[in-house]
Amino acid sequence: MAASEVSAKVHDVICRNIEQIQDEMISFLQDLVRIPTVNPPGELYREGAELIGNQLKRFGYDTHYIVAEGLKEHTAEHPRVNVFGRMKGSTTRPSLHFNGHFDVVPVGKGWTRDPFAASIEDGKMYGRGVSDQKAGIAASIFAVEAVRRAGLKLHGTVEQSGTVDEESGGFAGVAHLARQGWLGKEKNDYVIITEPTDTDHIYLGHRGVYWFKVTTHGRIAHGSMPHLGVSAIDHLADFLHGVTHDLKPKLAARKTEVPVQPPKSRYASINVNAVFGGQPEHGTQTPCVADSSGAIFDRRFLTEEAFEEVRGEIAEMLERYRAANPEFQYTLEDLMVVHPVQTDKNCDLVQTLAGCIEQVAGREAIYAASPGTYDQKHVVRIANVAQCVAYGPGLLAQAHLPDEFCRIDDIVASAKVMALTAVQLLGLEQSLTK
Repeated sequence: MAASEVSAKVHDVICRNIEQIQDEMISFLQDLVRIPTVNPPGELYREGAELIGNQLKRFGYDTHYIVAEGLKEHTAEHPRVNVFGRMKGSTTRPSLHFNGHFDVVPVGKGWTRDPFAASIEDGKMYGRGVSDQKAGIAASIFAVEAVRRAGLKLHGTVEQSGTVDEESGGFAGVAHLARQGWLGKEKNDYVIITEPTDTDHIYLGHRGVYWFKVTTHGRIAHGSMPHLGVSAIDHLADFLHGVTHDLKPKLAARKTEVPVQPPKSRYASINVNAVFGGQPEHGTQTPCVADSSGAIFDRRFLTEEAFEEVRGEIAEMLERYRAANPEFQYTLEDLMVVHPVQTDKNCDLVQTLAGCIEQVAGREAIYAASPGTYDQKHVVRIANVAQCVAYGPGLLAQAHLPDEFCRIDDIVASAKVMALTAVQLLGLEQSLTK
């Protein structure tokens, strides 16, 4: 059965099967949320990978564990373990890959519930990482299982991966899989990353990121005679003032045409992630002029901004301070650079997914772009798979919040969308037998 011939009967049976296995899906998700795979430092990654891997094996996938050996993130205490499953169809291609990260951010303050109990109240499951993005992993795995239990065989191949470290850049996760050849244009036609997208949004891509550190250098002296030294903190303060009062207003005037959500994130931005230097906050009193100080910055840039100009703008600011004051000495260090990515909304993956959202939700899909980055950057730029988007259950605004939750109905609806999308993209080898 070709993708264009998917019948109403197939649609109804698949959706009904998802509803019938809903309890299994939710139980699996609860088990996954109850493993506190917190990053940093990367707790219990092996246990998380094995829970996903065992489920994939039970559902007929050829399953592998991919350890990010040789990377600095991978240690004996906190091993970086990813899981990969392949269910080959009648043919190897076309191939659809579902990816979800199972690392979660730290709990933080403000919770009124146990963040790892996966409790369910009023149709919502609560827990750290349930929305971002363990619900998406459960939805994609059980979406394909609903097709299988309907007695249908996909013509093409389905892959599932559960990966680590997305919250810290994804270098030991999806980037590692791509570099090792588990993911790539030679094998994959389509990739859906199951990030939370409010159930009816399709995220076509994301803005760019420039993380950098500025360190200012001074000269130590006694704190009672600061005139004999040079305060690195004073110099850093001057630069911070310039970022706040000169650079931020300029960035606030730069707006992208890309439909970034929420709308206020359509503007270029910069945030100070950390400031350090001088006497430690809780350390012993040290009456010294600080000879070193620094800050880490998070600059989000637009498709319309070239990275060379983004970095050059920072370097030019620093040089102006040095020209005005010869004692202003600094080091500029690049920490991470991620270029913007955007998938063509007219491609087969996006249009098929949009059609399935409309079938399930009864309303048109919304095309958007993410304010932050996710692992699409590695799929597009390392694996070279052009047709890649983010789609999954959960509210984007819930990500990283206290009392994070995901609605059960949204998980079920997203699983239906994923199942129908898989059938339409990959086609069916056989019709229903019951």
